[in-house]
Amino acid sequence: MSEARTVVVTGGNRGIGLATAKLFVDLGHRVAITARDPGHIDDRILAVSCDQTDSKAVDVAFEEIESNLGAVEVLVANAGITRDQLVLRMSDDDFSAVIETNLTGSYRMARRAARPMLRARWGRLIFVSSVVGLLGSAGQVNYSASKAGLIGMARSMARELGSRNITANILSPGPVETEMFAALTQEQQTTITEQVPLNRVAQPEEIAETIAFLASDSAAYITGAVIPIDGGLGMGH
Repeated sequence: MSEARTVVVTGGNRGIGLATAKLFVDLGHRVAITARDPGHIDDRILAVSCDQTDSKAVDVAFEEIESNLGAVEVLVANAGITRDQLVLRMSDDDFSAVIETNLTGSYRMARRAARPMLRARWGRLIFVSSVVGLLGSAGQVNYSASKAGLIGMARSMARELGSRNITANILSPGPVETEMFAALTQEQQTTITEQVPLNRVAQPEEIAETIAFLASDSAAYITGAVIPIDGGLGMGH
């Protein structure tokens, strides 16, 4: 196993985030999750309330994590929301709320996480994007824009921070069996699944495994990469 690290997973109270947090704990790392209302997850995981649309709240959350677990070495920026609507019906608030949480919120978390990483000259920034960030999705102009933005942001950070041994990478999952997917109608779920060459949706644990790899010493020479985990849905993009 790689050296034990302090890991923060945003949106870690369910879905991909929860699966990732549990895997990191199982691998022997010190793990904190953030969410607006994290609840009690696991006695081994530090659950911290944080609204990442608020810079002050981000600072307070990191101070709590650092005082309990030490300087943050791995950030998994996973938190995100959807407000799906056709573009002609989408309100300014529908658009800005998704950008503010998914993109700007991830920026705030990464900016704060990079501070101790720069001092330590070691760090892993891992951003959870989506296949729709490059493929597009009708009714998800806001969500797709936020997920595409993560790619440009992460690649800029990869160039800016690389000389300090800090990597920044992007995951691009396809459909995953989470609450977000379960909220779709059966017809929508079937339509999406049929578009996937592997003809199934992913389990959250499958995404978590790749996240753990990117945080490991084995991935030390990977940065600025967009790694698709989508069953072939977005191939060629």
